Amino acid sequence: MATSGQILSADGQVAAPRRNLPQDRVDRPLAAFARDYPEGDAVPRHSHDRAQLLYATEGIMRVTTDAERYTVPPGRALWLPATLPHAVAMPRGLAMRALFLRADAAQDLPPHPAALSVSSLLHELILAACAEPLEWDEHGRGGHLAALMLEEIRRAPRLPIAVPQPRDARLVRLAAALAADPASPLTLDDWAIHSGASPRTLRRLFQAETGMGFVRWRQALRLAEAAALLATGATPARAAQAVGYASAPAFGAAFRAAFGTTPGGRDMAARTPSPP
Repeated sequence: MATSGQILSADGQVAAPRRNLPQDRVDRPLAAFARDYPEGDAVPRHSHDRAQLLYATEGIMRVTTDAERYTVPPGRALWLPATLPHAVAMPRGLAMRALFLRADAAQDLPPHPAALSVSSLLHELILAACAEPLEWDEHGRGGHLAALMLEEIRRAPRLPIAVPQPRDARLVRLAAALAADPASPLTLDDWAIHSGASPRTLRRLFQAETGMGFVRWRQALRLAEAAALLATGATPARAAQAVGYASAPAFGAAFRAAFGTTPGGRDMAARTPSPP
């Protein structure tokens, strides 16, 4: 079935166009991708035939699927299964170093998106893979790098930084505005004035589409943004202020409850997040 010329997928979503990259077609279990993007650049909603590990050595990437939003700084990576529609924004510019995995190489990796902690070894392996030719020697250095990278990806700790993404157009606009300014003090009643919907309608939609009330959803967004700022070197006090926490103890308590560690800890807890 099509609406206004748009193809719908089996779940009713508008089908995402496939990007046609050599990494999606090369006859290797794994292919590396390197590209630098300027500040403010974005890749619209699309999909790939192969699974991806999105990783950036510099800059923060905001990756949005139809169900979730991820703010991913250096030191973290995002695993995306094959054919999953997603969009990528680069608010500060981005040095992208990604991996594309053929179906046989990805078969025992997560079937759903997952944010991963990148070890120093995996970081160096990704950079080394980017220096290899696209059709690397399967029995030489390239083959050894690929085997070790796959093992490191399997062992990488998962990080609970996913924020549920609403689908209603009014909530999508609200979510984008808060992602751009997570410290905004506007209440849901204030947002209702701008969205053209009643506060009651917005509350109902937030709960139905994200599984969270507005206040809890905003906190999840703020903490995910704060975690990205901390990973780029911001102090806990600066990260708290940037996302709208006036009280450092309140920020510390919320961060610890969400991630299992303090904002000054070396890394977020390596655990799979519980459903909201």
